[in-house]
Amino acid sequence: QVQLVESGGGLVQAGGSLRLSCAASGSIFRLDAMGWYRQAPGKQRELVATITTTSSANYEDSVKGRFTISINNAKNTVYLQMNSLKPEDTAVYYCNANVKPAALRPAVSYWGQGTQVTVSS
Repeated sequence: QVQLVESGGGLVQAGGSLRLSCAASGSIFRLDAMGWYRQAPGKQRELVATITTTSSANYEDSVKGRFTISINNAKNTVYLQMNSLKPEDTAVYYCNANVKPAALRPAVSYWGQGTQVTVSS
């Protein structure tokens, strides 16, 4: 099993910044990619940003230029630096990791428990 532990959510005023962290631990043979998704009340979960272990990143259009995703491969940890936050960024943010648990086993997608980000206007 793989555990994802998230931290860094909270309440911030519009225009402020937050940094989310997510550390993966457990049965990790190879970590392929990590990412952040979010789900606002009444809406479906959506991709925010993803990054591979070679630091190839992908962003949802509304966060480009404001959010930066990074990865520390030695620590199996992904970060999301969120600047210029807007009220519409309010959501529960979920960490995701694509992990190959063993050499002869397929990759599995794991999810964190979620961390609340609230941006007040």
